[in-house]
Amino acid sequence: MPEADTAAPAPERDPFRVSSRNDPKKLASAVTKCINDGHYPVLKAVGHGAVGQAVKALAIARVYLGPAIDMAFTVEFQTVPDEKKGGDMSLMIFSTFQRHA
Repeated sequence: MPEADTAAPAPERDPFRVSSRNDPKKLASAVTKCINDGHYPVLKAVGHGAVGQAVKALAIARVYLGPAIDMAFTVEFQTVPDEKKGGDMSLMIFSTFQRHA
């Protein structure tokens, strides 16, 4: 199994908040720019539409980065209060990192 080398996103940058209306190609370009600048971003998504857009964007970003950078990601779940509807909602957090062979 390849060894993972995790890198935190730049402290001055907030995580990308992904919605179902995000264009995955534009989001992939933003992720690629961060990685090329040496920062591995975090994406946060709530809802199946947003999660789908985040996964598409990460897959496209891998293509944009080419074979030189083997970008991978981990997924975490977090429960946060839903102030609009009451109760709780699940948030998916995608943390990117470079995998070394």
